[in-house]
Amino acid sequence: MNFKQVSILVIFITTLLACKTLENSKIITKENVIGQKLKIKVIRGEEYEHKLKIINWLPFIRITNQPQIAIWIEDLDGKYLETLYVTQSVAKQDWKKAPGDPTPKEEIRRPESLPHWAHQRGIKYEDGLYLPTRDKPLVDAVTSATPENSFELYSKVKAERKQVIIKAEINHSGDFNDFYHKNLDSDSEYYGGGRWGSGQPAIIYAKKINLTGDEQKYSLEIIGHSSPGGENGNVYADLSKLTSAKEIVEDIIIEIK
Repeated sequence: MNFKQVSILVIFITTLLACKTLENSKIITKENVIGQKLKIKVIRGEEYEHKLKIINWLPFIRITNQPQIAIWIEDLDGKYLETLYVTQSVAKQDWKKAPGDPTPKEEIRRPESLPHWAHQRGIKYEDGLYLPTRDKPLVDAVTSATPENSFELYSKVKAERKQVIIKAEINHSGDFNDFYHKNLDSDSEYYGGGRWGSGQPAIIYAKKINLTGDEQKYSLEIIGHSSPGGENGNVYADLSKLTSAKEIVEDIIIEIK
């Protein structure tokens, strides 16, 4: 097979994969909970799919990477209550091994992936991190693989809740820019996990939701970004040095059902 034939084949496969992602996914969590039904629509943005070049002399061959996402609720004082959804790589610590990463797959940890959600949960594991482990993963009832397109999450909030804060945290791996680049030293304020880390930090969205009021639709708003290296659960309001990370999703819409 010559170079032209290889190029045509790659374009054909890419087109097929693109067509496959046109249909929105539906995810259902908290099926056995008695409470207020929610529909949460995550609308993909221009940077929802992040493409990592793996061979310099074949620039059209790239790994397509979807973001890591957590959606959860807190009380009005900011106390964590429960997770509604989190992507499988974080929930089970089942990470794809990046080309060239010397870390054994089973030892890969990504504390920079969703640190605000992780620290809000407040569960510290044996290795000192706040991420679930392979031995102690999150339950299947709140997790799935990252959808390849915009998706709808159907979940429930326990019946006794009247008002809550719904938060979402979203992050890409390998999402570098001029500030959060892959060659930073670990003591840099912009360090995002190094060559195989996140690069730009996770974006945090939030909105106070009245579960008993007349308003039935809300749109989450960006409130800041997470710790770039995942060393804490703080929220940082300054987004001026972030670029593509702000375009991963276009909107997150909450509907009270």
